[in-house]
Amino acid sequence: MKFLDKNSDSAILKELGSRIALHRLNRNLAQEELAKEAGISLRTLVRIEGGYPAQTPNIVRLLRVLHLLENLEALIPEPPISPVQQLKMQGKQRKRASSKSAASASKQPWSWGADDNSQAPKQDGDKDSAGPASKQSSKGKNRQ
Repeated sequence: MKFLDKNSDSAILKELGSRIALHRLNRNLAQEELAKEAGISLRTLVRIEGGYPAQTPNIVRLLRVLHLLENLEALIPEPPISPVQQLKMQGKQRKRASSKSAASASKQPWSWGADDNSQAPKQDGDKDSAGPASKQSSKGKNRQ
């Protein structure tokens, strides 16, 4: 069976379990022996070979004992970095994906007071930024 996107998760797990069982038999190992060498319970091995979900560390342990660990390189190869990305990163390693909105946002750098709220006109009930001192001085001017 080939692993294809159209295959169900359970079908893929059953195939993985069957392949692990075949590799175990090709190495002439009983289930008890493989489980002990891998440091997992016999029940866990039986479940994996039966196509049930398993924790990743248990599968890694089995692959190590069966000398199949190097095949993980083919499963998830290291992605190549584009030359443009290398220039942008200048030797740094990416930690996050770019947001979708960042690409479409304007190229102007963000600065304090540049948001929409600071641009809003003051209304009659809004306090002056100078505080109570400015109100007293304006009252004093009205009395003269």
